[in-house]
Amino acid sequence: MNMPDLLLFPTQFLELNTILEQLSSGVQSILGANLVGVYLHGSFAVGDSDEHSDVDFMVVIHQPLSAAEVTALQGLHERIYDQPSPWARHLEGSYFPQELLRWEDPARTRLWYLDNTSRVLEQSDHDNSLVVRWQLREHGISLAGPDPKTLLDPIPPADLRREVRGVMRDWGAEILAGRYLITNRWAQPFAVISYCRMLQTLQTATIESKPAGVRWGLQHLDPRWADLIQRAWVDRPDPSTKYRTPADPADVQSTLEFIRYALTISG
Repeated sequence: MNMPDLLLFPTQFLELNTILEQLSSGVQSILGANLVGVYLHGSFAVGDSDEHSDVDFMVVIHQPLSAAEVTALQGLHERIYDQPSPWARHLEGSYFPQELLRWEDPARTRLWYLDNTSRVLEQSDHDNSLVVRWQLREHGISLAGPDPKTLLDPIPPADLRREVRGVMRDWGAEILAGRYLITNRWAQPFAVISYCRMLQTLQTATIESKPAGVRWGLQHLDPRWADLIQRAWVDRPDPSTKYRTPADPADVQSTLEFIRYALTISG
């Protein structure tokens, strides 16, 4: 399979570019003819990233991974994780069969997935969504393989809004019922920023970055939420420490009220 040259500078961070080169070259070596392409998406593809951003990647494959391929890829991710660069521990992405990627998958089939800060591949439906498909198609950067626009059709705006509205409703129900806890300093601001982004999607039918969602929320939502949104953004760095730190009870209560407000205006 002929693969285009790896982009030498896909991001503004030289250390991250080195990690991405290791990921792309390692995946190509392991998967060979089963590989369609390796892509960067999310905030780094949009161009609105910073040193605290997750590094979202997707590997598109012709056929589901074999047991031997999973074992080899697990070794690759462990070796990358052990690199001295902090970026090596912030990769997050999935291995996505091409036919499954092309259209919406109502069954939400689980994929082999690497979570942010993890060194272990697991099966998850985290990336099997229209949101991720939209991000890949509209903003994905090819590290190896064809233009992502050739891999899937445009996502209809009505379908994207339907999915996001469903996530808002279902996740909000879990949070308000106490089944998803937002009582630490990672989850509480994460919920605020996420609901800003989802409300933005309902208005624009686009998926934007976290900072873009925060800016949109400050400009378009009721001003009474401005302080909560600004504090959520300030509290975003260092998630591994924040996850172990209790959130301000007043901010937790305000976040619950903000979610109720978001659900009310979401239609």
